[in-house]
Amino acid sequence: MNRIFSFPPIISEDAKILILGSVPGTKSLEMQEYYAHPQNKFWKILFEIFEEDFTPDYVEKQKFLQRNRIAVWDVIDSCEREGSLDTKIKNEVYNDVEHILADYPNIKAIFCNGKKSFKNVQKKLSAKSDIAVFDLPSTSPAYTLSYEKKLEGWKKIKKFL
Repeated sequence: MNRIFSFPPIISEDAKILILGSVPGTKSLEMQEYYAHPQNKFWKILFEIFEEDFTPDYVEKQKFLQRNRIAVWDVIDSCEREGSLDTKIKNEVYNDVEHILADYPNIKAIFCNGKKSFKNVQKKLSAKSDIAVFDLPSTSPAYTLSYEKKLEGWKKIKKFL
């Protein structure tokens, strides 16, 4: 089984929230873009929350994140996994979330895209951290919650911007 690696964070000095996924899926790795699977609702949800017209252009998506003070990264730096399911992740090595929080002190909250990310952040973030961490419904097509319910859950990110 091959080892897969996360991407560098999309982050700017004025980021107020950090959205953490687990690790890129197969399509994202192929495209070298966060949330590249066409059925993943990550981008659609964010653009709808901020009432902006969706764009498929990845450079524009990154500008959208920066404009809205959102950072994106993954909690897992590398792992072994067959396919794209989080349940298949093995031998993970974690990204240093505490280090990025220290480097970007404007970040006031972490929002986890799914249970795997949330559980891993809970394990790796020290008890002394005063950063609020929230569990959001996964935007993955593997998580079968309706789009409307996913969207409703994700709306809480605006309270921290």
